[in-house]
Amino acid sequence: MGLVVYNSLSRRKESFESLEPGAVRMYVCGPNLYGPSHVGHALSYTFFDVVRRYLEHKGYTVRHVQNFTDIEDRIVERSQREGRSIFDIAQDYIARFLQEMDTLNIQRAHHYPRATGVIPKMIEIIQRLIEKGHAYVVDGDVYFRVTSFPTYGQLSGRTLEQMQAGARVEVDERKEHPMDFALWKASKPGEPAWESPWGPGRPGWHIECSAMSMQYLGEQLDIHGGGDDVRFPHHENEIAQSEAYSGRRPFVRYWIHHALMKPPVGDEMHRHLGNFVSIRDAVARYEPDVTRLFILSAHYRTPLRWTDEAVEAAGRGLERLRTALANAEAALQRTPDLPADGPLAGQAATARAAFEQAMDDDFNTPQAIAALFDLAPEINRGATAALQADRQSAGGLATATVTLRQLAGVLGLRIDHVRVPAETAEALGRLLESLRAQEPSLFPAGATPSDPEAIVGALLVGRDRARQSRRFDIADAIRRQMGDLGIIVEDLPGGSRWRVVTRRGGGT
Repeated sequence: MGLVVYNSLSRRKESFESLEPGAVRMYVCGPNLYGPSHVGHALSYTFFDVVRRYLEHKGYTVRHVQNFTDIEDRIVERSQREGRSIFDIAQDYIARFLQEMDTLNIQRAHHYPRATGVIPKMIEIIQRLIEKGHAYVVDGDVYFRVTSFPTYGQLSGRTLEQMQAGARVEVDERKEHPMDFALWKASKPGEPAWESPWGPGRPGWHIECSAMSMQYLGEQLDIHGGGDDVRFPHHENEIAQSEAYSGRRPFVRYWIHHALMKPPVGDEMHRHLGNFVSIRDAVARYEPDVTRLFILSAHYRTPLRWTDEAVEAAGRGLERLRTALANAEAALQRTPDLPADGPLAGQAATARAAFEQAMDDDFNTPQAIAALFDLAPEINRGATAALQADRQSAGGLATATVTLRQLAGVLGLRIDHVRVPAETAEALGRLLESLRAQEPSLFPAGATPSDPEAIVGALLVGRDRARQSRRFDIADAIRRQMGDLGIIVEDLPGGSRWRVVTRRGGGT
């Protein structure tokens, strides 16, 4: 059947076929840089990261562009309030955003254009829209003439009358129609401005994405993504101005919109309302891959609410996958010559087929994850069989292990390496310093390692020394204290193994 994608424009699932065979042009609306990003942004960029990863898994070459909105009303307001330039504010939040995306294992886009970097392209588009009768100038402002675009409203499925009735539109007698929207805004005192044929000013919000996408991907896109909150008016206006400018239809072949993340209490998560969980707080409390698995546990068109209980459930699921992988690797080290064929190879093939069938059905990540969870217990049984010298039952264990790791990787899940949350790392560092003071023979003096995994390693070295000197009470105490901080230590025939458990405590 191949990949099918729900197209917000047609309101139905459609077979995916890119404009250029084997290549995909994908544009995703990026953050407005007036404040820190929250877990709703993490949902958006995690999902589109998986879209890209899966397309690449299927053999496509994806060119991914995601913008930074660095000139917009709220940024201007913050600049005036703090006495800082919009460029300084934007740069601070860009650096923070990219670091947070790296932490969540979200691949960087190929290009991150900033709106202020494509002003000439915006002016070019606006000039042509005026020449073609789709825009008009009033006192240095330029507005798009919505009545000139017959299919305006196709994305939101509403007529101009319905839009006007449902929208909070400021009355402006200068506009020909209340729904006409600004392409260029004449400068106001204290605001940043650029020269234009209509006088100094700055761009309207909607024209920014049309200009940035065309600058880097051309006049037609395969995929344009964003949240349900920008379907109207932002994406509706993008369609109108882009197709009116280029004369090419469609501007976008597949519009993909995801449902929104809800806060622990209430229905809408917004930075300007203050009811949000920042990405920084989320990854300090929970391991980044736990947040990622939580996001992917719901279909992208289904609203998701951030709660401790739901995130912790995702943490337990991640532990199951990691435990299966660790068990398999331990068994394969001890019995490296297992048969390549066998029942586990067949189960791996079944899991791969179920995973790809789910992802081909409009990126159904919950069902894809279910395929991984079905494979994990089979791997556990195979690992046990290998350790019991039941070679026949363990046949194909290596294939199943590779499959679990590969498919998890398509979802961007890092199951072969444990990452310690920031809050846990800080507590572990304090524990290490305390133990060094109490037991200098077990924990020699030295700087506390900056890497959280190195801190765990130092604690385990001290525990091993305690066991070697038969000071089992101290070794047990170290293990217990680490467990209290969410680090579970298991003693196996080949040595100690540790894992992170998601635990309650601390605030967001």
